[in-house]
Amino acid sequence: MGLITHRVDRSEIQPGDHIYTYRAVFTYSHHGIYVGGSKVVHFTPKKTAQSRDASSSSSSIITTDSVPSIPSSCCDIFPDCGFRQPGSGVVLTCLDCFLGKGSLHLFEYSIQTSLFLTKLRGGTCSTAASDPPQSVVHRAMYLLQNGFGNYDVFRNNCEDFALYCKTGLLITDSQGVGRSGQASSVIGAPLAAILSSPLKLLMPSPVGVATVTAGMYCMSRYATDIGVRSDVIKVAVEDLAVNLGWGDETVEAADDASSQLTDYHVIQRKD
Repeated sequence: MGLITHRVDRSEIQPGDHIYTYRAVFTYSHHGIYVGGSKVVHFTPKKTAQSRDASSSSSSIITTDSVPSIPSSCCDIFPDCGFRQPGSGVVLTCLDCFLGKGSLHLFEYSIQTSLFLTKLRGGTCSTAASDPPQSVVHRAMYLLQNGFGNYDVFRNNCEDFALYCKTGLLITDSQGVGRSGQASSVIGAPLAAILSSPLKLLMPSPVGVATVTAGMYCMSRYATDIGVRSDVIKVAVEDLAVNLGWGDETVEAADDASSQLTDYHVIQRKD
């Protein structure tokens, strides 16, 4: 276990592991669930026709929402790399495309509170316990077919997706911060700085103020960890859409997928 992250080799990961990699020179991390066979299921903002057209020439992973069973991909090794259902942000890619040029890191679960507080960066671990690997993979593959709602940087992002797959825990307060430790860090750091500002008048030493600020930052991360929050409940993946009000959206997406697939087969018969 590293002080900041937990970097691992590819040979060390197993199906059901929560993995992540850093983007934009360690500015943020992207999370997913390793499902075996060098494949990762992860959550991204939904693709639109305009965004696909604009990025089709430069994206490292080209996907399509037109026909769910026949994805378009630039991956020469895995033809299904980039698969996603129409209107969904949950995507299946190979491990190489998931990592890009980044390194592989393993998200840690069931860690002790003392170790959690020593972590300098959020989005790397949780005090919550992980469910068995088969349950984790089942949730990830189910959500690949049914979606995970709308992407939201602070309340429903890629880390939130992976945390749910690993634990089955859902936050009941839809207006609060999500499960993501990374998002909590973004909010917690400025908050800690604000709360510690009055201490500058009492502590002449910059070291003392920095220590208190760091302590407040760590405690704010700990307070939002799903392992200690009181506003979380266990929700079966089959009931997730109902609990989050995605029922209508899921039905609409399924109808669109069925309609588009029918159109595709009609075109194929004409050809």
